[in-house]
Amino acid sequence: MNNLIKTVKESSKQTTPLPFSVYSSVKEQHIFNVPIIRPLLVFVLSGVKRLGKQSEVIAPAGSFVFLSNSSSLDMRNIPNDEEYLALLIEFDYSDFNNIQNKSVKPRNTLQGDITLDLEKTITQFIEWSYFAPPEMWSLRKQEILQFMYYSGVENINSVAEAPSFGHEINSIISNDLSKDIGLDVLCSNLGVSESTLRRKLKSEGTSLQEIKDQARLGLGLHLIQTTLEPIGIIAGLCGYQSQSRFTDKFKQLFNITPSELRKTRMTD
Repeated sequence: MNNLIKTVKESSKQTTPLPFSVYSSVKEQHIFNVPIIRPLLVFVLSGVKRLGKQSEVIAPAGSFVFLSNSSSLDMRNIPNDEEYLALLIEFDYSDFNNIQNKSVKPRNTLQGDITLDLEKTITQFIEWSYFAPPEMWSLRKQEILQFMYYSGVENINSVAEAPSFGHEINSIISNDLSKDIGLDVLCSNLGVSESTLRRKLKSEGTSLQEIKDQARLGLGLHLIQTTLEPIGIIAGLCGYQSQSRFTDKFKQLFNITPSELRKTRMTD
């Protein structure tokens, strides 16, 4: 798997947008209440990933874990002697449309090993993404799903459960976090009344403000993990007027401050 690790590390030097993310840390990260909005495929290349309130899901180096949408998932990223390193690919629900086996029981997680053929497929995907136009990204992601399906992961679409009403709202808000989208716009996009929107969110145990916070802070978490932008700049990109407000909300949701999390990515 050394070739894939080398390719992933080289990809982190790219300055243009790519259809995947690379997360790494040299110290253990324990992050609470991480929102997963779309199906997320995580390839653990070094270290160990633990998921759940009691860390009941364990993904060691050389394995993958596929996550379904979840509004709150506890994560621990644990380095080995060198670092924790993972490649993340987020999928749209439509990417699963061509998977033949649709009658599977929904699952929160799906695990497996990174086989040699899968390693080659992902390596090619990374290298291809350097020059491929964004309009083609979805097609190549669908090929990855098809490859995994025909390689024996026949229940791969078990993590593509239809998103909840709250996840649909999160997706709309996440499209442009610079705008404070109001109830009227959301209701128009979703084709429901304000009373129906509030009722559905209440039945899911959430609120519009909680969803807005998840969307903004989810982006903040991603930027802290994948860039070295100043935290004040990240706060602004997430729709917060002050860094202190962003830090307070970040700590409240994830049980760690942005600066504390960033320190896990660096050596002393």
